Amino acid sequence: MVKEIVLDGYPIVLSKFESFIEDGFRFVSVEFPVTTEIYHDVTTLLYKGEFQVRISGYPDFLGRIVEYSTSVTNLYESGQVGQFKLALMEVKN
Repeated sequence: MVKEIVLDGYPIVLSKFESFIEDGFRFVSVEFPVTTEIYHDVTTLLYKGEFQVRISGYPDFLGRIVEYSTSVTNLYESGQVGQFKLALMEVKN
């Protein structure tokens, strides 16, 4: 199982990973825990919406967020952990 995805050089440890190709485009769906300590960095990164995606064992690609959700909306309180879900679609140049 894939344990990490790297978005624009930022590594994210995964708890779930799925990948498939549809109509010639790669789709990736991931879930990962986000703690209070990394919340700002992760949300600032995801705000960009489009990333260079690196996954071990797969070709690198440019990906765009097509779905995004979190189990917690305020991770500024110490000790909290949210589960983020993210789906990316390959963007052709």
